[in-house]
Amino acid sequence: MSQDLRYLRLLSSKFPDIASVATEIINLEAILNLPKPTEHFMADLHGENAAFQHVLRNASGNIKRKVRDLFGATLREQEIRDLCTLIYYPEEKLELIKQQEADLEDFYDTTLNRLVAVCRNVSSKYTRSKVRKALPHEFAYIIEELLHETSDGHNKQEYFNGIIRSIIATHRADSFIIALCYLIQRLTIDRLHILGDIYDRGPGAHLIMDTLMQYHHVDIQWGNHDMLWMGAAAGNLACIATVLRLSLRYANTRTLEDGYGISLVSLATFAMEAYADDPCELFQPRCLDRAQREMTERERRILSQMHKAITVIAFKLEGQLYKAHPEWGMADRDLFSATDFKKGTVHLDGKDYPLLDTVFPTVDPADPCRLTPEEANLMERLRHSFEMSLRFRQHIACLLRRGAMYGIYNGNLLFHASVPLSEDGSLKPVRVEGEVVSGRALLDRVDMLVRQAFDIRSEVSDRTRGRDFIWYLWCGPDSPLFDKSKMATFERYFIADKATHHEEKGYYYKLRDNARVCDHILRDFGVTGSHPHIINGHVPVHVSRGENPIKADGRLMVIDGGFAAAYHETTGIAGYTLVYHSRGFQLVQHEPFASRAEAVERGTDIRSTTQIVEMTGHRQMVADTDKGTELRAQIEDLRQLLDAYRKGVIK
Repeated sequence: MSQDLRYLRLLSSKFPDIASVATEIINLEAILNLPKPTEHFMADLHGENAAFQHVLRNASGNIKRKVRDLFGATLREQEIRDLCTLIYYPEEKLELIKQQEADLEDFYDTTLNRLVAVCRNVSSKYTRSKVRKALPHEFAYIIEELLHETSDGHNKQEYFNGIIRSIIATHRADSFIIALCYLIQRLTIDRLHILGDIYDRGPGAHLIMDTLMQYHHVDIQWGNHDMLWMGAAAGNLACIATVLRLSLRYANTRTLEDGYGISLVSLATFAMEAYADDPCELFQPRCLDRAQREMTERERRILSQMHKAITVIAFKLEGQLYKAHPEWGMADRDLFSATDFKKGTVHLDGKDYPLLDTVFPTVDPADPCRLTPEEANLMERLRHSFEMSLRFRQHIACLLRRGAMYGIYNGNLLFHASVPLSEDGSLKPVRVEGEVVSGRALLDRVDMLVRQAFDIRSEVSDRTRGRDFIWYLWCGPDSPLFDKSKMATFERYFIADKATHHEEKGYYYKLRDNARVCDHILRDFGVTGSHPHIINGHVPVHVSRGENPIKADGRLMVIDGGFAAAYHETTGIAGYTLVYHSRGFQLVQHEPFASRAEAVERGTDIRSTTQIVEMTGHRQMVADTDKGTELRAQIEDLRQLLDAYRKGVIK
């Protein structure tokens, strides 16, 4: 009772009298009866910033749906498309319109009225207080007046129209339209969930991170590719080498060089010297866009040399980690130590395979995982470059601050890849730092270990263990971010027999279509509700082969459809996203995004197919969400404070 009284006294400092308590109770009770705000789920962005920005701006088609609801009976399809494009890209579209429009004043008047109507619609789910906090400072008062008055109200019709005319007359229409468009984007989606793999493949991961750092309400579930870059930030040399290897493999160094200012000159210099006479044919970069394909022969040659140089270093460094951590059980993945460099073969699974490339000038057959002095010096210089990149450090800090191994929101369990399972569908026990854990306890333990790698208050040995373990999370067989028998990188580079390239998926991927297994996982994570779900990405959904992203009788949804251009041929699409609004779930399947310029000039949108996954019998309110549970607890505390005031327990 004394603890309760101390808490109530503390609460009374914020609500000092009966009137303020009663007012807050009324406010919170009212909020419970507002419609549930919309959530937006995206996964496996893989540096495809242009497509990400478009899907984010159009809210996976949610904005176009609202515009059609408002104006479908009065506007032609082209007018709806133009209005939506203006909302997505206001600056560019305005410049184009001003070059083509004969009567700008009429355009401004019509457009402002339409945008106010759209803004009023998307803001109707929120309290005035929440909307007010989202308003751009410059136009906050004017927008608030327009949102809560209508042009068809007899008493204030001239007042409303007068505001519109004044905005045009003072030459503020462009700025006001831009402000309204971004406000519509913000209010359409209340919370953004990113289910991992922001990095690698595409050229714009740093631009995506810039957006996420500024986004009003976002959470991130770490993916294995994010973890690789986090390991690089923590100083793990194997992670640094692999980040560079993947960037060079896809001829994509923009994130490293342009985004983070990490110079690759030292790597290029070393590679051109060490592999001067090597054609490096196996290391030709995979070019995914036109600019890459237009590289000169000399540029391709240098990239190939750099690619091979860092690949050899990466295999050495991971071999060192496997020797240092026998508890991982990954000694068989130290394939440099299993290579006969004189014969040009590697011993794998009881068989000798010929190598496709036998030129290894920096490898000592007596100690194949040892770096040469030049390689060691190069890696220290590269580590220093990663450590000194301010923008990179800020982005990784954002991943740590807003990210985690998993998230639970409104009856949905979110994680990137898997929860390791045994063959019978039970949660697989995994040993982590001497502790055997499974399910939620495993992901919690992994989360703590990752953060330990960045905690400057920890002992150096603890930080080192956390830093090393990040590599295991990248490719370890029981890693919840990977969960496959092996990562066959060495085999794909050096062995022709494609049977050796196979990566056997863990039992989670084989059993996740089983409703009983999904229910067991949800119970272990404490996910409750009438219709709980698991939502994850990681493994692209092969629509072209007839694969369905909805599994286990609707309990599990996979939203990695392949944002990255590298996956488009195999998946047949360019990504899935998920929208969860007050009426239910909508899964949106996207076709490849052409370009931002084409979207602005022609009004072309990503061709998307919306599939209704689950619709609720009644419209969900805030009362049905996690926020509702939180508000009811606050209301109960306030009622106790009100009672204490009335009884005189607290004066």
